[in-house]
Amino acid sequence: MDSLTEYRRIIRDLIEENAKIRPSVGDVEVEVVCDEVQDHYELLYSGWDGSRRVHGSVLHLDLRGGKVWIQHDGTYHGIANDLVEAGIPKDRIVLAFKPPEIRPLTGFATH
Repeated sequence: MDSLTEYRRIIRDLIEENAKIRPSVGDVEVEVVCDEVQDHYELLYSGWDGSRRVHGSVLHLDLRGGKVWIQHDGTYHGIANDLVEAGIPKDRIVLAFKPPEIRPLTGFATH
């Protein structure tokens, strides 16, 4: 199995695992979006908490140039270390939510 196929499986599994964690308040739907053609992967919340609208990305990851780009990570524990534990090397993970000048200090890929 090639690395991109394995990365897709790992990302999908981790997003589905995180989707099992339901919001503790409100009437909020948890949505998993996996576009394996364009290599975009998201975990979204949408619904209502009383009169407050809830809508947004909890996780957003893309595959670009053979690397996993973490565009947004709204999890408590952080998805990057889960990706490493699942077998994706740190030099294949970009913390895209960090400014480019900070990325060399993270121990992960810069681009």
